[in-house]
Amino acid sequence: MIFALAGNQNSGKTTLFNQLTGSNQHVGNFPGVTVEKKEGIIRKNKDASVVDLPGIYSLSPYTAEEIVTRDFLIKDKPDGIINIVDATNIERNLYLTLQLIELNIPIVVALNMMDAVTSSGSYIDIEKLSHELGVAVVPISASKNQGIDNLIKKAFEIAKEKVRPKKMDFCEGHVHRAIHAVAHLVEDHAQNMGISMRFAATRLVEGDEQIEKSLKLSANEKDILNHIVNEMEEELGTDREAALADMRYAFIENVCKKAVFKNKESKEQQRSIKIDNILTHKHFAIPIFLLIMCVIFYLTFGLIGSYLSELLELAISSFTNFTDAALAHFGLSPTIHSLIIDGIYAGVGSVLSFLPLIVVLFFFLSLLEDSGYMARVAFVMDKLLRKIGLSGRSFVPMLIGFGCSVPAILASRTLPSERDRKMTIVLTPFMSCSAKVPIYAIFVAAFFAQNKALVMISLYVLGMIVAILSGLLLKNTVFKGDPVPFVMELPAYRLPSFKTIMMHVWEKAKDFITRAFTVIFIASLIIWLLQSFDLRFNMVSDSSESMLASIGTFIAPIFKPLGFGNWQSSTALITGLTAKEAVISTFQVLMGGDMSLTDLFTPLSAVAFLSFTLLYMPCVAALAAMKREMGAKYAFFAITYQTGIAWIVAFLVYNIGRLLIGG
Repeated sequence: MIFALAGNQNSGKTTLFNQLTGSNQHVGNFPGVTVEKKEGIIRKNKDASVVDLPGIYSLSPYTAEEIVTRDFLIKDKPDGIINIVDATNIERNLYLTLQLIELNIPIVVALNMMDAVTSSGSYIDIEKLSHELGVAVVPISASKNQGIDNLIKKAFEIAKEKVRPKKMDFCEGHVHRAIHAVAHLVEDHAQNMGISMRFAATRLVEGDEQIEKSLKLSANEKDILNHIVNEMEEELGTDREAALADMRYAFIENVCKKAVFKNKESKEQQRSIKIDNILTHKHFAIPIFLLIMCVIFYLTFGLIGSYLSELLELAISSFTNFTDAALAHFGLSPTIHSLIIDGIYAGVGSVLSFLPLIVVLFFFLSLLEDSGYMARVAFVMDKLLRKIGLSGRSFVPMLIGFGCSVPAILASRTLPSERDRKMTIVLTPFMSCSAKVPIYAIFVAAFFAQNKALVMISLYVLGMIVAILSGLLLKNTVFKGDPVPFVMELPAYRLPSFKTIMMHVWEKAKDFITRAFTVIFIASLIIWLLQSFDLRFNMVSDSSESMLASIGTFIAPIFKPLGFGNWQSSTALITGLTAKEAVISTFQVLMGGDMSLTDLFTPLSAVAFLSFTLLYMPCVAALAAMKREMGAKYAFFAITYQTGIAWIVAFLVYNIGRLLIGG
């Protein structure tokens, strides 16, 4: 059995999905599109799965998320729908519920955050609400794991017995007449398509071109449809979409009068208003956000993360030494010995030692996201982003970019405007992804050990400054136009779920470990091979005579004006295109176990190298995502622009630095 989990954004959908599935989850993309698809086995029910559909506010086909959700419900025909509704904002959430009911698929409404409703002294009559909607309603609190077992039981019950919604007629007056006239007109078409006649009718009245095309109406039927809709609009004095929206909200208002009894704002909402007076303050919001991020970076790269990283590095070093001694004792061939120790262990181990930094960083970022603060940051950033031609909605993909550019690029699908989407994709790689953290950490430890956190913060800020300046340039050249209006709901602040946070952290850690033992592993083997043999495949004792040195030497002059015109650096930047962590594994393999960057860089050229690494074109996985989202033409423009900007910034950093400090 397959269940679809549908609901508004910020309704607790992700938390509920985690409660339903535990760790039995698979993440991929919906067929044909790059919108993330989460699917998991329902706990204690190995023969049943739930698909977490993107958070949406309606089934209108305006965004990729809405199209994906609707196509899944219509074409994949799940056995049941679990519709999560935020009980503290029930009026707005029920709008999607009415549209889901019209699909005539077995559905259970999971009324979430009931603990917040109760704490405010409010009351929702569950039986009355269920009766008025004509579907099963189960009260839950996903964050506290309350009511989940009852929800699963009810979902299986309605799916097995194929209990359809009892009430689908929410209309009256002129809208009622129009919907029912269209329903009779397209009844046979809806049956052939395998969808509810009521759903088909409401979508046609609202002007859904995709449904109209799928139903294959004749020219005569289209004329009748247009006549019915035009007559309705004239009688109501409003357009078709507003007429349907008014109809649904009128029904919702009537239902809430009968079943929802509000006393006052919940404690969570009252607390959120007080906190927002500070965190979304006109003047203090951005400084507070920067201060919070500074604290996170200090804890990650200074107090906590670096300490844990040093412990792991010590453990890896001890294991490497043990293996080295064992292989020597066994009398293994020097070539294979070098491959294992100088290639695999040096390359993979050098990257793996930074796992604690990734874990600590995403632990704190998950805390901010799960608490509801990140939604405020997007709201606060809207005014700033509009000045560079984007809306606050673009901040979400950019924020994800601090983790990894690939999901950040895919997250741009949530933007309704193609212009905003392309511009966001071009700017997002300037955000410093987690794969670059090992590069920063190694260089900072080598050259700026006394100011680790400050240098780290400076790199992140540099990326944001370049993104802002690029936005100002691009909005008046390549991406002319105005950003779309930005509307979003700010969820109440809530105590983060430890389980959810740990699952987020585990996903990032697993991804990092997987890359270390796949991409970095293969890259380390190739790098060792190229730096151990010359062009005639004779093993060399000096890596400067190797194939890798020949390749690096050919490219090195490009980087000489930036202060790092050595073949090792240029080679590392090339291998960094497979995965950014490969930059460090390359240096580790090339220079042996006792890595000494001070032989290749001065502090100033190290800063220039870090600036270039921060800004130049992203890894091949991100490039593939860019090509898929924007097409080859814009993807080529993006990587050319990003690498060009990286060269210019690194050139300025190095040469202005030389003027200021001499030499």
